[in-house]
Amino acid sequence: MDFGAVGKCSARHPRPAGLSLQYGTAGFRSRAQCLDHVMFRMGALAALRSRATASAIGVMVTASHNPEEDNGVKLIDPHGEMLHPLWEEYATQLANAEEQELQKVMTEICQKEAVDLHRDALVFIGRDTRPSSMQLSQAVMDGISVLGGQYRDYGLVTTPQLHYMVCCHNTQEQYGKATVEGYYEKLSKAFIELIKKANSSSSGDSPRHLKIDCANGIGALKLMEMERYFPQEVLIHLYNDGTSEKLNHLCGADYVKVHQKPPRGLDMKPNERCCSFDGDADRIVYYYKDTDDRFHLIDGDKIATLISIFLKELLVKVEETLKVAVVQTAYANGSSTRYLEEIMKVPVHCVKTGVKHLHHKAQEFDVGVYFEANGHGTVLFSKAAETKIRQLAKEEKDDERREAAKMLENMIDLINQTVGDAIADMLVIEAILALKGLTVQQWDDIYTDLPNRLLKVQASYRQVIGTTDAERRATTPPGLQESIDALVKKRRAARAFVRPSGTEDAVRVYAEADTQEAADALAHEVSLAVHHLAGGVGAPPQP
Repeated sequence: MDFGAVGKCSARHPRPAGLSLQYGTAGFRSRAQCLDHVMFRMGALAALRSRATASAIGVMVTASHNPEEDNGVKLIDPHGEMLHPLWEEYATQLANAEEQELQKVMTEICQKEAVDLHRDALVFIGRDTRPSSMQLSQAVMDGISVLGGQYRDYGLVTTPQLHYMVCCHNTQEQYGKATVEGYYEKLSKAFIELIKKANSSSSGDSPRHLKIDCANGIGALKLMEMERYFPQEVLIHLYNDGTSEKLNHLCGADYVKVHQKPPRGLDMKPNERCCSFDGDADRIVYYYKDTDDRFHLIDGDKIATLISIFLKELLVKVEETLKVAVVQTAYANGSSTRYLEEIMKVPVHCVKTGVKHLHHKAQEFDVGVYFEANGHGTVLFSKAAETKIRQLAKEEKDDERREAAKMLENMIDLINQTVGDAIADMLVIEAILALKGLTVQQWDDIYTDLPNRLLKVQASYRQVIGTTDAERRATTPPGLQESIDALVKKRRAARAFVRPSGTEDAVRVYAEADTQEAADALAHEVSLAVHHLAGGVGAPPQP
């Protein structure tokens, strides 16, 4: 293969001097005008990864919940999962290489990974609705083409839809048809089957009305396309649909979660069920206002709890030995952990922050449910569990067991197992609420969150904080964990932890306690300890 052509083509996608980027959980993110060279190089890397795995690879152009001026890119591995960690390192090396080094870096990757350059390469491309995304997608195509690869441009899609297409193609369409229509058909068919069972036992609260804040992003376009596949009892009302306002501006799942208030442009009446997607529709949070006009957020912890309760009840009915487990991070509210473990008797496992850690752990169980508090999550079924459930749905003689198995089978088809998917997760939640006859308030009342506070302390070097026990305890600097322990002991139902930020020179502090006042005070005192012992920058944090 002529890597010389790469140099010529790369000159049309120059790297800004002095720019250094790191491929993380979210891929690359930066101001859109800084990313042309990255897109070209990631197109080329995707072609190499495709040859290395003899599979189609995905490239999604998006910056998710970031402001509209930003953009980003992430690669999708053969089963719709996140890019292999070793290839994340190659992505970083390639993005930061000087022009004259590009050929050398690519040759080294090919040698290390024994890439067969004569093999066909196929890359699936998708993009979000940002003004910069189309041009940046073109740079990706240039990178694929220069290495003789083929691409399939899906145009405007949600991030989870592209993960889904990649998985469908590489499983010879066992997972579904690798088209947007195939995605709509698979999800809506499973949803309709589930909702049918609920129609005979409808509750108050007009359970099929749902207001959706689409963050002025791709979710709105895709829900409009999908609406004709929904049963007529389901009435969705779209807000922040991108026709007049900026992407993610004062709206979207991240805004609602961080600010604990409804998005701009959505008028809430008491006890109406509402939800928000993020910019690329891979996160979802629910919320409502009570009759006293108080805002209630239902985040990823409560979504995971609702889904776990439902799946466990069905598994009990089919009388199989299949086990459900929930995977959380240290940020999960203590009340959710206690409810799952003590009331529901569902095992809970804690892992380091980051979707890849949650996804990896969830793969260890028959049924693994994971959600981050921010609303990103899904459910994974092991191959053995899926085979057993489908067999029972077809062959079981006992009516009740067979019906429960059929519902589990529909849940398997409705959930996007490749990645968190706001559309799929929304349909799962809507189906469960309808089947259980729950109002949004009853769902919220399953347990009461402990008051909590999240703070940030600027530090000269964030890596001075070392952690263990899934980031729940600090190992360095000396004395910090002892200080935290002493502060926690002074309060009821309290816990606190610190961890280095993954994106900036700062340390994140999380605290919870029996009252908001106690949680705020604990978070402040821990942040003072961090500032004092871990090289805080500037004046000590103020309460």
